Amino acid sequence: MLKGKTAIITGSTSGIGLGIAEAFAASGCSIVLNGFGDADEIDALCKRLAQTHGVAVVYHPADMSRPEAIEALIADTERKFGATDVLVNNAGIQHVAPIEEFDVDKWNAIIAINLTASFHSIRHALPGMKRRGWGRIINVASAHALVASPFKSAYVAAKHGIAGLIKTVALEAAEHGVTANAICPGYVLTPLVEHQIPDTAKARGLTEEQVIKEVLLAAQPTKQFVATGEVAALAVFLASDEARSITGAILPVDGGWTAH
Repeated sequence: MLKGKTAIITGSTSGIGLGIAEAFAASGCSIVLNGFGDADEIDALCKRLAQTHGVAVVYHPADMSRPEAIEALIADTERKFGATDVLVNNAGIQHVAPIEEFDVDKWNAIIAINLTASFHSIRHALPGMKRRGWGRIINVASAHALVASPFKSAYVAAKHGIAGLIKTVALEAAEHGVTANAICPGYVLTPLVEHQIPDTAKARGLTEEQVIKEVLLAAQPTKQFVATGEVAALAVFLASDEARSITGAILPVDGGWTAH
């Protein structure tokens, strides 16, 4: 479906980003992975994706908190593949604390990676998309782009900012064959979330099953985690020609969370 296109997926060495990379590779895209991890494991991941799907897969180590590294990510991709056709901004970090106790450095880091990084990647990728008359910008936001939760001031602020950024980009790019949309997942059972469950259970004096149902999934009426594949499938659809009239959309995939 997307054979011959090139997709950058930030934060794609694990979790949701990796699921999205897998889906785009299966659709015929050349893939640029980005994220942190063991060098040998990342090399093996690139080889596995390439061999499984018959596409080119490379890794770029750009630190998404550094504007110059983001510029290099886009420039290096276009030098190697000739274009950045699909840009998926997925990289993100989290910190939880009451606002009066919220570490200032943590605030700055979350805003830098979860919001400002998307500004920089879009501003470098968009000119080429406009010249070619085709492009897809997809941000993996969060249900927290639409609603708030306590103790997540930086994360919620950043994700609400992403919603505004995507809408603005959609309007600016609408006549150039470029769409911009945000996917807003609820809780997805990534390794990051899995690792939090035992600690949360211990801290709250709950069983792990209670943590899942009463803490993590309390806001999701389905009482089920969103599957990585569901997010990835929507991302691939948004990149398709069938979705060319979907732009500026903030799309929840949250088990009914934001229907409250």
